[in-house]
Amino acid sequence: MTDDAPDPALPASAAIALRRSESLGSIVLREMERMILAGELAVGQRISEQNLALRLGVSRGPVREAASALERSGLLTSIANRGVFVREVSPEELLELYDMRALLTGFACRRLAGTATAAQKAALRRMVEAMADALKAGDGPAYYQGNLAFHDALMEFAGHRKAAQIYDTLIKQAHLSRREVLSRSAMMQESDAEHLAIVDAIEAGAAERARKAGERHVLNGKRRLLARLGRAETA
Repeated sequence: MTDDAPDPALPASAAIALRRSESLGSIVLREMERMILAGELAVGQRISEQNLALRLGVSRGPVREAASALERSGLLTSIANRGVFVREVSPEELLELYDMRALLTGFACRRLAGTATAAQKAALRRMVEAMADALKAGDGPAYYQGNLAFHDALMEFAGHRKAAQIYDTLIKQAHLSRREVLSRSAMMQESDAEHLAIVDAIEAGAAERARKAGERHVLNGKRRLLARLGRAETA
């Protein structure tokens, strides 16, 4: 945990107090986003400005502003005459998110094949090895977190801010589905092999191979989701 990161065990109001060097609006936005992605604010749950303001130790204004920003980013939705709710992502929308993530991941991998530093290549290799260790230990949660970190690193190391911003929005919306696609050992093993192919291509400087490996990996994730849904893949 970095020096400026709050202890996740702290109450939300205490965590906010540790960040007073930031603007109050950005603090509340970050905390509400964390609560949504962690499931503390559940999919379909109505957002109560008053309750959240009390929980966070702030006035209702920053909560209202944060809710508006989170609605624009696709994490909340407003229903006329009913209020604002944590948005639920449909299976159809989730499949579309996979398609867009595949394009961005392929783009990032292709870019990295030509620009990755030795330190970045080593970091990606360590992540793949850590996921392999988690797989051998049967530690699904550790593998899942490692998978998220690996994809975040691909986008960060690629050094394209706009692509990273779009990807961040897509992955957060996908997280709302709460669907654990990598829940079976065979699926994790397949995913792990795909990660290895990505890193091998980046280390080799093979741009087109890296792009194809990145796209294929995410589209295979889509295929695994379709299998869980009991649906056939369409062209």
